[in-house]
Amino acid sequence: MRRVIILSVAVVLLCACSGIGPKTIPRDRFDYNAAISDSWKEQTLLNIVKLRYADMPLFVEVASVVSGYTLEGSANVLGSDSDVAGVSGNSLSVGGNAKFTDRPTITYAPITGAKFNKSFMTPIPPEAVLFLVQSGWRVNLIFPLVVDSINGHRSVLAAGAMARPGDNQYYRVIELLSQIQLSGATGMQIRSDDGSQDTALLLIHKRALSDEGEAAAAEISRLLQLRPGLDSYRVTYGYLPADDTEIALITRSMLQIIINLATQIDVPAEHVTEGRTPPSGELASEQQLISIRNSTDEPDNAFVKVSYKDHWYYVDDRDFPSKVVFTFVMVLFSLTEAGDSGGLPLVTIPAG
Repeated sequence: MRRVIILSVAVVLLCACSGIGPKTIPRDRFDYNAAISDSWKEQTLLNIVKLRYADMPLFVEVASVVSGYTLEGSANVLGSDSDVAGVSGNSLSVGGNAKFTDRPTITYAPITGAKFNKSFMTPIPPEAVLFLVQSGWRVNLIFPLVVDSINGHRSVLAAGAMARPGDNQYYRVIELLSQIQLSGATGMQIRSDDGSQDTALLLIHKRALSDEGEAAAAEISRLLQLRPGLDSYRVTYGYLPADDTEIALITRSMLQIIINLATQIDVPAEHVTEGRTPPSGELASEQQLISIRNSTDEPDNAFVKVSYKDHWYYVDDRDFPSKVVFTFVMVLFSLTEAGDSGGLPLVTIPAG
């Protein structure tokens, strides 16, 4: 009997030790994935809202997560035998203890200094715009968010010192490019000039164009003053093209993008009256990029929500176009990451 008890205790401890590692992987991977993703969304929305109120934005990266588990166990067996004449009789006692510790260490890295300048202040390269088009993102999503002007035709700016109405030609070019993209006739190519510099090319596959697509390509050539009949155009950063074979784009930085979104927030009327924030400008439907609503009560159907100045700001989970825009902005954040965070101040918090 005593041997059975001792063996049972040993088997229980061995099974616990062998099973703790693999069993934590599905739980930890998905739980940390969801937690980091949700906090990233909330941080992005919070900074958009803060900019609307002229508050200082701050982005903090989750640089690393180290989750360590410890399982300690011990068992003891005490017993005594008496001889036949003994009065105390036989005795057996079994004891044990176990200790389980889950102590993750999460490292945070505030994005400041040179990394902030590179990630948030530097305009997105025109070739990155073409890569996004090539990967399947819609032209009528990318350009209004990322591209400020095309060959001198400018988009709307709803607020700020440089507020302006958008040029009709700008939005017409986007509409025409969207038609060509839907036909599958757009592409891109990177060409090296004498091995010293890479040039991005926007390709238009003439053989894939329908009659409507050919008419759209011809109208684009006229609006942008491009040489008609070409199947590729150089894409560069600039306000005006060098010649009629070039498309010049002024692209926005991530900071400009989120400032532009901040101007479109639905803010409480009393905050405007009290001078906390300026009123939102009136925008045409094609110029309204996102709908960020406000509520005094915590919203139930929110894709992402944050509390700021006694109000809740949120993107409704039933507003699919706004969700797509918000997700695309987070994709842009990933594209503009500066990489190594070495040298930045780190905050390490034992979370156990």
